[in-house]
Amino acid sequence: MATESAVNYTYMGRSLNDLSINDDSTAFSDCNSDRSGEFPTASSQNRRLLLACANSENSDDLIRQLVSDLDSCSIDEQKQAALELRLLAKNKPENRIKIAKAGAIRPLVALISSSDPYLQENGVTAILNLSLCDENKELIASSGAIKPLVRALRTGTATAKENAACALLRLSQIEENKVAIERSGAIPLLVNLLENGGFRGKKDASTALYSLCTVQENKIRAVEAGIMRPLVELMADFGSNMVDKSAFVMSVLVSVPEAKTALVEEGGIPVLVEIIEVGSQRQKEIAAAILLQICEDSVLFRAMVAREGAIPPLVALSQSGTNRAKQKAETLIELLRQPRSGNAAAMHSDVSV
Repeated sequence: MATESAVNYTYMGRSLNDLSINDDSTAFSDCNSDRSGEFPTASSQNRRLLLACANSENSDDLIRQLVSDLDSCSIDEQKQAALELRLLAKNKPENRIKIAKAGAIRPLVALISSSDPYLQENGVTAILNLSLCDENKELIASSGAIKPLVRALRTGTATAKENAACALLRLSQIEENKVAIERSGAIPLLVNLLENGGFRGKKDASTALYSLCTVQENKIRAVEAGIMRPLVELMADFGSNMVDKSAFVMSVLVSVPEAKTALVEEGGIPVLVEIIEVGSQRQKEIAAAILLQICEDSVLFRAMVAREGAIPPLVALSQSGTNRAKQKAETLIELLRQPRSGNAAAMHSDVSV
C-alpha cells in the first residue's frame, strides 16, 4: 500500500519541499460525535440516562443492561438500547471505553445491517461515537464494521449516511484500513454523497475522501468514480462553504496523471485561475499548488493555464501572498513563461475540453 505524504518538487534548482498545504486543520476538523439532540423527551428511560451520566456506578450498571438489550428479541428494546448507548457515548470519553469493554461493539455492528432504518441509524451513530476513542478503532474494524458501514452509505437515511462517512473517516486513520474501506466499495458512495448530499453530507464525504486518498490506488478509484466534477463545481461556488475542503481533496488527487486529465476535462483550470484572482489567501495558495502540479509535465496544460489569464493574478500573488504562496506563484510563472517545445495544439488529442 503506497501512502503519500508531502509532494517534493524541484524546478530550475529551486526546491519546493512541500506542494501540499499544511494548514488543513480548520478546513478538515474531524467528524465529531453525532449532532442529535441530547435528550429530546423527559421519558423514564431518558431520566435514567441523565442519572447514569451523573453517576459513574450507575452508568456501569446501565451500560451492562443496555448491551444485553442489544440482543433482545424485541426490536423496540434494541432501538432504545442503541439510542441510549449512542447518547452515553456522545460526549463522555470514559463512557466510550466502558461501552466497548462491556461488549457492545459486535452487537452494534450487527444492527447496522438491520432493515429497520431507525435501528440502523442508531447503530451507525453509536459506532461513530465509540470510534472517537482511539482505543476502540481497531476493535471496531476487526469486528467487521467496514462493510456494514459501507452498506449504510448506500441504503441508510440521510443521517445514517453522514454518520457512516464520519465513522469510516475515523477507521481510515488506521492506515491498513484505507484499502479495506476502498475495496468494500466506499469511494463511489462517498463521491455520490459529495455530489448529492446536503451540506453536512458534502462536508463529511469530503473529509473522509481526503483521508482515504492518501493511498495511491484510492486516488485512482476516486477519479474513476467521477470525483472531479463535484470538486470543480463546489470550488466554483464561493457560497457553498466548500471551496477550501474541495481544493484540499483535489490537491491530494492531482499527484496521479488520471486526476490531472480529469480536472482539465471538467473545466477545472478556469475555476482555479478565478480562485487565484478572488479567493482567500489560503485558497489562492492551494489553487497555485494544484496548477503547479498539473503544469509541471504538460506543455499543453501550461498553454491552457496561460490562455486562461493566470499570469497577472499569479504576479499579484507573488508580490502579496504568504511566503509559501509567493514561492509557488513565482515557480508557476516561470513555468508558464518557458518557451514551448513543439506545437501545444498538436497535443490537444491528449485531453478533451
